[in-house]
Amino acid sequence: MAIPYRGETGFSTYFITFNIWQKRRLLQTNRSAALFIEILYKFRAESRYSLHEFVVMPNHVHALLTPLRPNTLERCVGLVKSGFSYRYTRMNRYPGEIWQTSFMDRRVRDSQEYQGFRTYIHQNPVKARLVASPEEFAMARRAASLSWMKSRRV
Repeated sequence: MAIPYRGETGFSTYFITFNIWQKRRLLQTNRSAALFIEILYKFRAESRYSLHEFVVMPNHVHALLTPLRPNTLERCVGLVKSGFSYRYTRMNRYPGEIWQTSFMDRRVRDSQEYQGFRTYIHQNPVKARLVASPEEFAMARRAASLSWMKSRRV
């Protein structure tokens, strides 16, 4: 499968999804999910991107993030996927593929669309019947406020 050309993926906010290879449930343990979250926060701390929302499901991840220049969306996702793969394979002596090639993305056009993606992220564990309410799911993060949207176009 060819990797799609995404054009300029600079300073915009994106809803992204990337999947574990063959939908395996590699992220279902707290240890694996916590490692993934550690990697997400590591690259956020390095100012690679702004991380607005995310959920780590057993076999995929959803996030709302904004790449920070000079980073592209592809570079940000690549850093997270390769950073996790490196640590996970050493920690678990896992010999196989971790991620499916590429990822899905959608540029967020306005605050209404942002809210829709945010709701989708929060409800994903409920829809998958992992929990009864979003508050029960530990492997998610919600933005403290949406003040970033007031200061710029999405």
